[in-house]
Amino acid sequence: MIKKILLGMTLLMSMVSCTEDYTDWGNPQSNPEEEAVSFGNGSVTPEGVINLADVTGDKVKVASIVAPTSTKDTYTPSFKINFDGQSFDIDANGNMAKADLVNYITGKFGKRPTERDLDATLDAWLSNGSTAAKMATSAKFQVKAVPEAPFIDAAYYLVGDLTGWGLDTKLKFAHSDVDVYEDPVFTLMFTTTKDNQCWKIIPQGNVDAGNIWAVENAPKGVVGIEQDGDNAMSGKLLTTNSKGNKAGAGKIAKAGMYQMTINMMDYTYTIKQIAPEYYLVGALQDWKADKPEYKTCLMYAETPMVQSYTTKWNGDANLKIMLGSDFGKWENAYGSATMADANTPTGSLKADNNAGAIICPEKGAFYTFTADFSTMTYKWTKLENQNPTAYEKVGLIGVGGDWDNDVDMTEVTPHNWFIEKTIPEGSFKIRANHEWNDAANWGFAEGQKFSSTGKLITSGGSKDIKIAAGKYRIFFNDITLEYAIIAVAE
Repeated sequence: MIKKILLGMTLLMSMVSCTEDYTDWGNPQSNPEEEAVSFGNGSVTPEGVINLADVTGDKVKVASIVAPTSTKDTYTPSFKINFDGQSFDIDANGNMAKADLVNYITGKFGKRPTERDLDATLDAWLSNGSTAAKMATSAKFQVKAVPEAPFIDAAYYLVGDLTGWGLDTKLKFAHSDVDVYEDPVFTLMFTTTKDNQCWKIIPQGNVDAGNIWAVENAPKGVVGIEQDGDNAMSGKLLTTNSKGNKAGAGKIAKAGMYQMTINMMDYTYTIKQIAPEYYLVGALQDWKADKPEYKTCLMYAETPMVQSYTTKWNGDANLKIMLGSDFGKWENAYGSATMADANTPTGSLKADNNAGAIICPEKGAFYTFTADFSTMTYKWTKLENQNPTAYEKVGLIGVGGDWDNDVDMTEVTPHNWFIEKTIPEGSFKIRANHEWNDAANWGFAEGQKFSSTGKLITSGGSKDIKIAAGKYRIFFNDITLEYAIIAVAE
């Protein structure tokens, strides 16, 4: 049986006026002093556990209230409910605004749908329309409520045609280390080699149970979409469960590299085909990302999923990452998943407006920054040689058959060079300071085939870089010897 908590009687301590002719109740009055308003006993009885997911209206009943009685009919009661010093309106029937209760719970405890016990008191006020008096405050009682939120598992996996419909733990969605109800977004980068590849999503609970296709009561279960075989690149998710819902398989129509993002708070998904071009924006290029010409700090591809950049990290030594196709869209920029690891040697990536800047652990030092988009993690590696050979100039030689005149590149960050140029069909090399120095001219190794990304070798025996005619954006790092040659549509 729920215990009734009697409202403790207090003396009238203050009067609060809603009109301009208010006078302090404690000051001597020229008019006859009003009688103190007295109350009979009142009580408050809290409700049982309130599941906010079941509350459909704007109000939620949290208690039953028996109002104190007044000796003056002209005064009517009103009430306030208090949680940790925060007061909220509550009517005589014990109903408060659902939004007030939700905002208080999620602000204090987060969004996880766990029963929360809230210590509360109730204030009783009387008013005659122009003045109001707080006459009584109850002893503490507890409001018990469960926030409204969908089921979110600890992890998710992509399965489908690309896995033979079995579990492949390499296709686990990446997630930050924070509570899934505070960060409900999971991300996966993957590649399909065939057209019309179907997919579904397996929650961690099914994996732990040893049956990835297990059917559980809603909302748990295998995750998919409403229309089986739909190749939409975004939409709503649902689960297969024992209540009759059946999640269909989504489909990716064309082979390629993709990023899938699922938001399990609102059960939505987005799939985006990507090209493996990632650019750094930050202190190293004055955070400029509003024009294509600022795409000068291209990360070098160790693999399509693993990209790196080596330089001396000067200034604030901070950065974010943008896909070439998303350049300028800050809401899609990759950054630190949590501020706690923003300037540590390793951390987690996320791509949204709440991502923090990533900061080199040691400003003014040479580091390699590596991002792994398959695991959504990053790391910093300090170079052993903190005094690499510096060159005044680095440029292309042999462009259009001209082996006498260099075409200088621009040093966009320490030891990283860039040029955008239309090049006739033919061959070229890269060299430093307009000289044929075996230690500072770079080309292909014997038998090396042209690729848009890769590494050059240093020596007088290096081979020419053969290229078709066209306009190109060329990047080169003279420490790591990594290069990228990106064709530009004219």
